[in-house]
Amino acid sequence: MKANSLIPLAQQLLKQGWTLCSCESCTGGLFAASMTEIPGVSAFFKGGLVTYWTAMKTTLAGVDEQLIRRYGVVSEQTARAMAEGCAAVMQCDVCVSFTGNAGPAVLEGKPAGMICTAVRLPDQCLTWTDQLSGDRNAVRREIVELTAQRCLQMIENAQREARENSVQDV
Repeated sequence: MKANSLIPLAQQLLKQGWTLCSCESCTGGLFAASMTEIPGVSAFFKGGLVTYWTAMKTTLAGVDEQLIRRYGVVSEQTARAMAEGCAAVMQCDVCVSFTGNAGPAVLEGKPAGMICTAVRLPDQCLTWTDQLSGDRNAVRREIVELTAQRCLQMIENAQREARENSVQDV
């Protein structure tokens, strides 16, 4: 994966004046590593938590153990809790989170390639479940790219809505 694909997201974050952080399980820090390949991201990227082990999700990101027991590690509920918890711990405006089964075996009854993600902005948090194919590294690269695109789209939508609301207020 090329860090260049994350440049539009970096530019939008700078334009918006928002900070970014990540909470990563199955991606093992790939989002953070890819983002930090871009010069100048220290202006907005605070860092990332790699919560590969389940206990780290609860200890570092504040994910409720009961939520994990109820929905599993590979779930949109866990992805949302990771994003919201990491954003709170790191005091970030935007947080992306990744939890899933990059493969090759079934995990919690969830097939290889099933990844749950969340993007948290100051006023919203959206989640997705994707079923991707390929080897572990291909799945990890693809979900980082896809989540960066989703994050960019959400920020652009938030900017558009803010402009529309300010025009209506006049």
